[in-house]
Amino acid sequence: MAQFLITYDNKPPRNYAALCRLMAQWKAVKLAESVWLATLNGPAATIRNIVQGTLQPNDIVAVIELKAGSNWATNRVNAAANAWLSANILPAQIAA
Repeated sequence: MAQFLITYDNKPPRNYAALCRLMAQWKAVKLAESVWLATLNGPAATIRNIVQGTLQPNDIVAVIELKAGSNWATNRVNAAANAWLSANILPAQIAA
């Protein structure tokens, strides 16, 4: 399993129902309005294709694998997202 950042731009007419069901199924954590964090089996391209399947063909999707020890900082992010980052993207000296 790996950690991924999933982001999208849902163009009008917007329909988030299928995407929200998928994120709930994956137990993803919402980082920002259209940004999620999830621990999943990759690769990123497969995850992107699954997410794209819940959206319209003209919507934008990006999936980026996060690595333990990556540098990160947040501001005004919900507690669940900060907890996910703390638990999954550890500082490099702790990740070893």
